Amino acid sequence: MSSHDQALASLLSRLALSLDGAVLGLALAYAAARSLLNFSVTSAALAKLRSAPSLSVSDLRSLLSETSNDDGNSSDGKIVIVRGTVDAKSAVDGSWKPLKPGVLVSRESGDRAVLIQRTQTCIYNEWKGLFGWTSDLRAIITRSWRQQKASSLRKVPFVLIDVGQRPNSEYVVVNLDGSRHPLPLTTVYHKLQPINASPYTFLQALFGHEYPVGLLDEEKILPLGKDYSAVGLCSLRNGIAEIRSCKDLPYFLSDLSKDQMIVDLSFKTKILFWGGIALGSMSVGILGYAAVRNWNKWRQWKQQRELQQQRQTVSGHFDSQEDDENEDVPDGQLCVICLMRRRRSVFIPCGHLVCCQGCAISVESEVAPKCPVCRQEIRNSVRIFES
Repeated sequence: MSSHDQALASLLSRLALSLDGAVLGLALAYAAARSLLNFSVTSAALAKLRSAPSLSVSDLRSLLSETSNDDGNSSDGKIVIVRGTVDAKSAVDGSWKPLKPGVLVSRESGDRAVLIQRTQTCIYNEWKGLFGWTSDLRAIITRSWRQQKASSLRKVPFVLIDVGQRPNSEYVVVNLDGSRHPLPLTTVYHKLQPINASPYTFLQALFGHEYPVGLLDEEKILPLGKDYSAVGLCSLRNGIAEIRSCKDLPYFLSDLSKDQMIVDLSFKTKILFWGGIALGSMSVGILGYAAVRNWNKWRQWKQQRELQQQRQTVSGHFDSQEDDENEDVPDGQLCVICLMRRRRSVFIPCGHLVCCQGCAISVESEVAPKCPVCRQEIRNSVRIFES
């Protein structure tokens, strides 16, 4: 860990433990609330997934025909789980044309696919240079604005057909429009290429400016002939079954079966629930401890302030009364603490007359007041008046 990282970690730890851990308690409370909120969302998705029917492509049309309108369309989609094999739409509906091929071919591996994602990631150096603090400042301000990854996506319309049956007249169209779910893509190309340094690179390194040192090139595809489970809203469009993603569900296209999805979501709900309970308990304990500590500190500060004001008032009162006595007080009768005023207060129970009234009050206000002569614990002091 570099010195900059150590300083940042020290700053964050001090911030988390400030106010006797109140900031840490609030952060844990926020994490607990997010965990319980995610638990409720995941539980709702699990309930929908358990109630969703698991069908084959050939059985899907009979289910959708019951809710279709007279024109062959169904307005409200129904959540279903369909297991099928990926195939190009042009291969099953007879719309293939030589000028518009219905499948894509990977440029690197030559595999046939319906979806190809190509990503190029630029890797930058980690050396800060002679003036590394400028790089840290620039990283805080502008790193989020820089795009270090370029991605391109090519796709053609594709469908799911019954597993092991090809060709097949029954199919369901997979609609990816508006879907933000992760896709089960297969990596077919992965290569890291170094970037040759230029004369300008030396100046960039000298002043701590990050420069590219490598380019990571990846290619992922959704291949033909692979079996997937599609989870989403299925409906009829012009007599053709179509499935699209549901934002309330964490899956759309997946390698898992229905039972595996249920087991995975059940485990996540348990983790989120007990994690939220644990974080909530910790936050309550830390916030309670911080509240008690800060309340006691405030009371102690208030008492000290009142005693200080009382002490200043008493000291000012006796200073005004005894200013004329300071010059004529013998050395044997001066206060042993301030050595300025006459001894006028007797400590109880030891009975020593060694302090003026102001210093006696100061001694009494201590946590464990003791006589400055015999060090015996005192309970009070009595003002002595000469007749």
